Amino acid sequence: MANVKTAGSDRVPLGQKAAFGAGHLVLNLYPGALGFFMFFLLTAFGMDPFLAGLLGGLPRFFDAVTDPIMGFVSDNTSSKWGRRRPYIFVGGILSAITFVLLWQLDENNSSDYNFWYFLIMSMVFLIGNTMFATPLVGLGYEMTSDYNERTRLMAFSQTVGLLAWVIVPWFWVIIADPDFFSNQAEGVRTMAIYVGIACFLLGLLPAIFCRGMDSANMGNRKKLTFTSIFSNLKDLFISIKEAVRNKPFMKLCGATFLVFNGYQIVASFSFFIFVFYIFNGSYEATSTWPAWFSSIGALVSAFLVIPIVSKMATKWGKKNAFLISTALSIVGYAMKWWAFTPENIWFSFIPIPLMSFGLGSLFTLMMSMTADVCDLDELVNGMPRKEGTFGALYWWVVKLGQGLALVLGGLVLKLIGFDGNAATQTVDTLTKLRIADIVIPVVTAGLAIWIMWKYSLSEERAKDIKAQLEERRGVL
Repeated sequence: MANVKTAGSDRVPLGQKAAFGAGHLVLNLYPGALGFFMFFLLTAFGMDPFLAGLLGGLPRFFDAVTDPIMGFVSDNTSSKWGRRRPYIFVGGILSAITFVLLWQLDENNSSDYNFWYFLIMSMVFLIGNTMFATPLVGLGYEMTSDYNERTRLMAFSQTVGLLAWVIVPWFWVIIADPDFFSNQAEGVRTMAIYVGIACFLLGLLPAIFCRGMDSANMGNRKKLTFTSIFSNLKDLFISIKEAVRNKPFMKLCGATFLVFNGYQIVASFSFFIFVFYIFNGSYEATSTWPAWFSSIGALVSAFLVIPIVSKMATKWGKKNAFLISTALSIVGYAMKWWAFTPENIWFSFIPIPLMSFGLGSLFTLMMSMTADVCDLDELVNGMPRKEGTFGALYWWVVKLGQGLALVLGGLVLKLIGFDGNAATQTVDTLTKLRIADIVIPVVTAGLAIWIMWKYSLSEERAKDIKAQLEERRGVL
């Protein structure tokens, strides 16, 4: 099947791929900037650590509710601009404006005032971001119906999107540098404006240039009016129930949760290992090494790993590409025990290419496979197609993993006796920290391989489903 060429009608033009990739750059820039800026709630605006933690967690509960609703709404929308693009356009504008306003905090205000301002603006920002992100993900699932072109599209978009993770580690360096800004608060406010302008411009591109399936012949869509709101809620729960019953989809969600959550739990550990193990507690000596470590990892994922994974998926199938990539990441994580050494800082970069196969392949393959799952859902449950609902549920799992990782990461640090206020850490603590940094992602990656081992939606099955659908309702 790998030698079957993609029909011209199923290929996504380069311009549309670039526009879709720009949207994914925005999807990564926002959470990346939020993650790095949150540090300055403590140092620049004097926020109580507990309140800062609430600001990181409470909006996620709100996000978990709005995502499925937005997915359902975009699935059932009828407009001359398509089901997704109007929301992407409006959401892109709204989220850019509210992101800038979110960070216009005044360090002279009381901690309580800044807490409530930030919490309320976070909710408003998330409404705009959900309007942008959920339809964008759904649009990607329907831009092509070809099994391999879906992987190429997701590979392209993930490559562009990963550029955000090359950029955002340097926000901390720039904001904290007195040569750039007189104080950190000014730096946060100013950098937020730059991020907002970039996301505003990039976010409009998929709304203007990308094209999804022709929705003119999509039947059974629900009427979205204020009078039908209660029946819509019932239909929403039915759609979610149908998605949860989709076994291949649940395998994708489970594997994603494990790989992503395993990585996120220990995401900050490398920074602490650099500071306290390699440089013996000297932040000055540590300098920008952690930023370089993160940026190079993102570059390797974008320009080395993703192209290789895309070729692997075409040649051996998406499931096998995932299994091989995840196994390689396990080898990379294990290598950190020898590579992270005070004797030679450059050794710490050796595991990066193998480690990058984990996250570098994850969203490229899983988003491509989720598009295949949407075809299976239509075959089993009929119209309307539910790309928005599946996309919302999939990313809800990702966000749930992020939220749990924040809690579990802190719990692990507490259990091993890590003291963030101490100038140095004990030998026992550092040994446990290095073990946890390796064991946690290795175990979760291994469990993900086990879950995906019997994933059944192969290329042959996907092509058969596509043929059945086109025979039933024609080509969309």
